[in-house]
Amino acid sequence: SAVSAGSWSENILEYFLRNNQITTEDGAEIIWYHAANHKAQVNEALKSTAHMIEADVLLPSDGSEYSQPIMAHPPETNSDNTLQEWLTEVIKSNKGIKLDFKSLAAVEPSMMLLENVKRHLKRPVWINADILPGPNGNSMVVDAKPFIDTVTSFFPDVTFSLGWTTGWHPEKVNEGYSWTMVKEMEYICKELNQPVTFPVRAALVRQSCSQLLWLLKKSNRYSLTIWTGKNDNYSTEDLLCIRDFFDKKQVFYDILEPQNHEFKQAIGVKVNL
Repeated sequence: SAVSAGSWSENILEYFLRNNQITTEDGAEIIWYHAANHKAQVNEALKSTAHMIEADVLLPSDGSEYSQPIMAHPPETNSDNTLQEWLTEVIKSNKGIKLDFKSLAAVEPSMMLLENVKRHLKRPVWINADILPGPNGNSMVVDAKPFIDTVTSFFPDVTFSLGWTTGWHPEKVNEGYSWTMVKEMEYICKELNQPVTFPVRAALVRQSCSQLLWLLKKSNRYSLTIWTGKNDNYSTEDLLCIRDFFDKKQVFYDILEPQNHEFKQAIGVKVNL
């Protein structure tokens, strides 16, 4: 189905190509700024070459009924930045945004704030939550149905980023994404009309290639976003393996240094630092 230019569900490759910010339809060309939560990071992100800014939204720990959504990543429970202030800064730029929700309670008040600035956001908007337990993951998931229903009741035209909770243990063999995990995800997503990207942990992808390939083949609305934990043990080879297996239009890489640099050099994508 044709998606109008500048809508929140427009494929980010098409959006940034149209704006001459990338040169080919290749997910590896998209530059991410991760965890732009505090004011200093938001400032840095807006000055950077990043195409997409990722940030985390939660309700502050005081839990008062009138509390405003704030920008923080657990275990933090407070921040020098509210979502309201964050949006005020980010709408001055042309960067795409990805908001990661750690709790269902934060979603509705955040959608109300997004609605207030929607006319200034003619660009990709991704809304993320971990909705299923994944490899070594805990059961602290955001309940899928109310999450999806709340978001779509405000914005039917959005891009979902739907993931699994995961864990990583450096001293033992880490299982990847199982058939049960990808089938549960497909069962939820096949009912949606929106584009969906699945955030998957770099260190767990190589042992899950068959499962993730199966999942991506289920719909041309699907993509992967590779992410990394700070202390995860994985190699540039693991990323190159992903690169060989999957359609490069269907995989995005929100990864940390030094692998980000090494990987992009290996595949010949220029990196502006």
